[in-house]
Amino acid sequence: MQKLFDISKFDSYKEGNRLEVKKARGGLPVSLWDTYSSFANCYGGVIILGVVENADGSWRTTGLKHTDERKLLKNFWDTINDRKKVSLNIISEDAVEIYEQGEDIIIVIYVPMARREEKPIYINDDMFGNTFRRNHEGDYHCTRLQVKAMLRDQTENTIDMEVLDHVPMQDLNYETISGYRNRHRTLCPGHPFERLDDAEYLRCIGAAAISDEDKKLHPTAAGMLMFGDEYNIVRQFPEYFLDFREMLDPSIRWTDRLQSSSGEWSGNICDFYFRVYNKIIQDIKVPFKMHGGDRVDDTPVHKALREALANCLVNTDFYGVRGVVVKKEIGKLVFENPGYIRTGKTQMMMGGVSDPRNKTLLKMFNLINIGERSGSGVPNIFNTWKDEGWVEPMIEEQFDPDRTILTLEFKKQAAIKSGDKKAAIKSGDKKTAINPDELKISKKMQMQQEAILSYMNSGEEYKLDDFCTLLGLKQSRVKTIIQSLVKIGKIEVLGNNRNRRYKISSKTL
Repeated sequence: MQKLFDISKFDSYKEGNRLEVKKARGGLPVSLWDTYSSFANCYGGVIILGVVENADGSWRTTGLKHTDERKLLKNFWDTINDRKKVSLNIISEDAVEIYEQGEDIIIVIYVPMARREEKPIYINDDMFGNTFRRNHEGDYHCTRLQVKAMLRDQTENTIDMEVLDHVPMQDLNYETISGYRNRHRTLCPGHPFERLDDAEYLRCIGAAAISDEDKKLHPTAAGMLMFGDEYNIVRQFPEYFLDFREMLDPSIRWTDRLQSSSGEWSGNICDFYFRVYNKIIQDIKVPFKMHGGDRVDDTPVHKALREALANCLVNTDFYGVRGVVVKKEIGKLVFENPGYIRTGKTQMMMGGVSDPRNKTLLKMFNLINIGERSGSGVPNIFNTWKDEGWVEPMIEEQFDPDRTILTLEFKKQAAIKSGDKKAAIKSGDKKTAINPDELKISKKMQMQQEAILSYMNSGEEYKLDDFCTLLGLKQSRVKTIIQSLVKIGKIEVLGNNRNRRYKISSKTL
């Protein structure tokens, strides 16, 4: 795993989401195993024995000596290999390191992220009672729903491959199927599936399969999700819900809305995709371009939006709560789906690994030229936004309940020159971005506010001169900008007059 600890930086470290210190003076602390489970079930981390956190967040050693080393390590390896205590050991011997810090030693244990087929990692032989995850407040017990989600993700056969043995083929919506087949026929003329009747066609694309129970053809879960009617889909997936919200007028709750449960349309994934796609591309400019005598009305942005919407749907945990939500706001699109990122956020952004939660749904989209199987879809979205000069897309993972959120802003990435420096303003990168509705300010001041907030780090204190240097402005002007940020609660003021300092407000974090 990535090197998260450097002994030369010991004096600058503080505990965080991937660093945890333990005293270990009287032996291995019981809480070590909670943290091991937490790190393994999230993105990994480092457990550091022989260190305690001071009141100000800094660290100090607790007096462990080399004479303690052998006993602690023996206890550690004995316990982690005891299946009644720890469900699985995913730590190799070279992942434990010993360092000298002054006259004391510290023991550093690197915990990798467990593979999805290994999760959940739990302790005390109690999967539903002692599976942990990590958040900014420390280790927390996973709910039964979270544990069940990990169990569903263990298998190579994704949940959408399941054959619905007791559901007849007549429960599918054949109007949706006809529309899908017409698109497939237009995009791939002469495809071998073109001559098949509906039953064989659905079997070939994974929407239907022969049941082991009665040896007859029945819809698969993917077939029901893609081509079923909402009232039939919820019998198989009680939490199923698709929601599009257009919010372009601040004076009303939404300017347009499309819900799978409205009863006014099929409510299935296929129809939702095309209805929503046509809504989110309405404001995308299409340059005049000809190819072979025909007008080309497609751009890299269109392709990126198709990828974003399809990626949201094929990676949804349809047993998860709160459903799929697509929000169209002024200058912004937000895609939300139940389920954590199976490959991990870092790998997802790097690309190269495709591990969709619903493989058959992805296949169906691929057949009509939507989505990527190579794991390059998300990197392509990032590259497209970079080529357009827009603010970098933001991917957020939420837990309890598990949720993945992709935010795409149609906003130019600006920069403010300060001497030889350029302070990049990426309002999508921080939760501290300014909402123009909070205060009547000019566009220029908004950019200056965002530059200051992007420059500041949580927990650090800054002087007025720091911001003057950043913006290249006089103190009188910078004071005005700072006062506007204080007024809306984005930053806090510490001290008086010459000793005055500024820091990010705790309400902003």
